[in-house]
Amino acid sequence: MTTTADDAPQEENPLLAGEESVSFALPPSDATEEAAQRAVLRAADHLLARQATEGWWKEFFSTDVSYDAHDLFLRHLLGVLDEQVAAASGRWIRSQQSADGSWPLVFDGPGHLGTTVQAYVALRLAGHRPDEEHMLRSAAWVREQGGVTEVQLEPRVWLAMLGLYSWDGLPEVPPEIIALPKWAPLNIYSFGFVMRQALVSLSIISAHRFVRPVPFGIDELFTPSDGTDTGRTPAPAISWEGVFQRVNTLLRAGRRIIPGPVRRAAVNAGAGWLLERQEADGSWGACTPITTWVMLALHLNGYPPGHPVLKAAFGFLDDCASWPENDVRRLQTVHSPVWDTCLSTTALRDAGLPAGHPALVKAADWLLAQQADRPGDWAVRRPHLAPGGWSFQFHNQNYPDLDDTSEVVLALLRVDHPEQARLDDAVRRAVRWSVGMQSGNGGWAAFDADNTSTLPGKLPFFDFGEYCADPPTPDVTAHMVEMLAALGRQRDPATRRAVRWLLGQQEDSGAWSGRWGVNHVYGTGCVLQALAAAGTPGDHPAVRRAVTWLTSVQNDDGGWGEDWESYADPALLGRGPSTPSQTAWALLGLLAVGERDSDAVRSGVRRLTGQQTDDGTWEEPHFTGVLVPRAVACRYGYYRHVFPLMALGRYARHQGREDGHRGPEGGC
Repeated sequence: MTTTADDAPQEENPLLAGEESVSFALPPSDATEEAAQRAVLRAADHLLARQATEGWWKEFFSTDVSYDAHDLFLRHLLGVLDEQVAAASGRWIRSQQSADGSWPLVFDGPGHLGTTVQAYVALRLAGHRPDEEHMLRSAAWVREQGGVTEVQLEPRVWLAMLGLYSWDGLPEVPPEIIALPKWAPLNIYSFGFVMRQALVSLSIISAHRFVRPVPFGIDELFTPSDGTDTGRTPAPAISWEGVFQRVNTLLRAGRRIIPGPVRRAAVNAGAGWLLERQEADGSWGACTPITTWVMLALHLNGYPPGHPVLKAAFGFLDDCASWPENDVRRLQTVHSPVWDTCLSTTALRDAGLPAGHPALVKAADWLLAQQADRPGDWAVRRPHLAPGGWSFQFHNQNYPDLDDTSEVVLALLRVDHPEQARLDDAVRRAVRWSVGMQSGNGGWAAFDADNTSTLPGKLPFFDFGEYCADPPTPDVTAHMVEMLAALGRQRDPATRRAVRWLLGQQEDSGAWSGRWGVNHVYGTGCVLQALAAAGTPGDHPAVRRAVTWLTSVQNDDGGWGEDWESYADPALLGRGPSTPSQTAWALLGLLAVGERDSDAVRSGVRRLTGQQTDDGTWEEPHFTGVLVPRAVACRYGYYRHVFPLMALGRYARHQGREDGHRGPEGGC
């Protein structure tokens, strides 16, 4: 990882220089098509110029400022907070504050209480005074929302460690949970991978009830209540909340009666489990928020900041930090090179770049080297399945995912590689692993198979509901169906079961929800492409209902958009300001099912071509990606570029995504 995308060489683009140039399927028939062809050439030029020397593409992955705050909290708690880092991070956090004093989860979104409280405390650590105007506005906004006691669990855990909230106001997380057998309800493998690592870490932190006080208080963030939630009226005993309130009372009593050796053994087992999952780059899950939790847990279990394990983890966090200006520090939540590279490869092929172009071969070489070659946590449910997936990041062997794997295979199938046998072998291993990860209901989840328990979402440990587990989703399943169809396996039993599952997931409106992209525009665009690839006719009732829904939510400007709040408010489904990525998702779905000459597609194409910037890309400050619906949104820096390039490329070249796919000789 020696070259950043910004430092990548700016080479002359053969698309425009005449060498191996793009040839469109037909001459332009009108101004809309001609504009699309010009936009494709400029966008391909922009993308090719940004490939790193190693072959990958990567753009900045943004979330809200919570994780910048966590980074400062961690450094304070471990006693290593540097004044320069604190001040520079504080400047970034301050720059993201809204006019009303709050901090949002997404660009131009409403204030979020948990994010605002954490940002406020981080600014105090960075030296901002409570009597400064922006801090007064923030504190007043927090009080108007009910104060600190109304925030989610995660911020309150951080506040408890900083000496700003009582541990007695938090639910118990017993470290003995690590000992539950894999078949037991609420064992750690009942949780999704992110929640799983956070849960084990939180159980160790909770056992220690660690406090390293900050040199200030935050009374100004509390309402006139006493600042704890221990006096809340008990919920009815027959409700889940009531059950867990009473269980929590028993667990709290257990702190006094569980023998010390038993608790120490549980804590040590949890620490050992975490140590086994540290990645080569020093992280856990190649993700900054999870890495900070694990670092705290290990520190409390005896690892000083200078220990090689924590030094490597700090190295990962520092690698994720960007200094756009000398006095501003911004933390990147995760690196996304595998995802960005496979999507960029597909986009360039859609643009008409030849399959054997050196940039694509270089990208394929890099992707082939990233394939997982050892089991991860997924093997708990599939112990006899050989590895073969791809993860999202530079280094993440423990948690490959089905979304990346399917998109990597789709990209590789469109590259003419000089070592075809090597590529074919990688595809075979990936498909074997992917098919083996199909859940019993016919769908695919991101990281696990059959991880569908609803119990984790009812615990007071997290506030993420159904997203504490990892059930199959329409978007991931759709990508898997596309992959199998590209290999000629439309009639494979796995594909047919998945198509039936997808059809059963269509909502009354005609749309499908999106788990990893916002939201029904994403899910519907994905599923329409999958159904078309699997041979579902364009006049199928499910297809027609989806087309009707997409055209009904198209904006007057020709684009599509969907607000992040649609995960919480059904009235916002498919509604929001037009964005390049969401417009492209809708177009990709419509193009796949034969709507190329429709008014909706043509106006959508005109929207994209009219919004292209002088340097060949698109502007998109909005967050159209998702980590946890209703809780953590994200902005992929390349979504604004690769998806419009795909959509315009397919429109301009009169082609669908499946064109150019070919499976390994002998099949999979």
